[in-house]
Amino acid sequence: MHPLIQTALDKTGDTTTIQSATSVQGGSINESFRVETEASVYFIKYHEAAPERFFELEAKGLELIRNTGTINAPLAFTYQDKPGESFLVLEWIEGRETKGTQAVLGEKLAALHSTSAEQHGFHDNTYIGLLDQPNDLYDNWLSYYRDKRLGGQLDYGIHHGTITGHRRDLLEKLLTRLETWIPENVTPSPLHGDLWGGNWLAGPGGEPYLIDPSFLYGDRYFELAFTELFGGFSKSFYDAYAANAPISSDYETVKPLYQLYYLLVHLNIFGEMYGARVDEVLERYVG
Repeated sequence: MHPLIQTALDKTGDTTTIQSATSVQGGSINESFRVETEASVYFIKYHEAAPERFFELEAKGLELIRNTGTINAPLAFTYQDKPGESFLVLEWIEGRETKGTQAVLGEKLAALHSTSAEQHGFHDNTYIGLLDQPNDLYDNWLSYYRDKRLGGQLDYGIHHGTITGHRRDLLEKLLTRLETWIPENVTPSPLHGDLWGGNWLAGPGGEPYLIDPSFLYGDRYFELAFTELFGGFSKSFYDAYAANAPISSDYETVKPLYQLYYLLVHLNIFGEMYGARVDEVLERYVG
């Protein structure tokens, strides 16, 4: 048994006997365990080299989603961000996807996006994977998306050598023209921020839960665009979403520009295997 499991349980206040502790799949970043005690069942994530406030920010994102009352997210019992000893303790969610699960997911995501905040962005820097995302609060979505999202990835790519030459020229040119396509005044919606097919799961009765958020407030189309980038969502998901939060024709114009952010993230994390897709978007708009 991993030595931090007992430490994590002690921090929850559960002092009952451990019945089982099993390593489980929990994404590509963390070591993950299903831990059952006499009192409860937990999902415990551990990362030996977690960056500063890594699990605190995940727990906060889950809480903010859950507090909207629109869609489920696991309860975070406790966390610790300590070099070499970082962990997060969540409730264990277990269930099976049913025929209607993805439609419910679409309906409830639309409900999440239909709530609103006063500003775009977030008051803390966050992470997508282990990649730092600079943040701040903005009254204007265009400025936030240009300066903090695309601009943040541009700065990272320049520093790490993934965005150079013609690619850099095109991205810098795009940033000067972004107002042509991206709206300034759009309602700030609570967003999961990293919603691909692996970041939700089915709980009891097939009820969908969002997991592993990279929370922010922003244009709901930013979130919707990412769900389309790598697949994993059914037609029933999109039909249910649109029935509850109608999608305007403007979405098709902004979608590639919103997907560009996530492609830049993947370029900066994984390298040139995503370069061609980044270049394709840049050429389409400013090439």
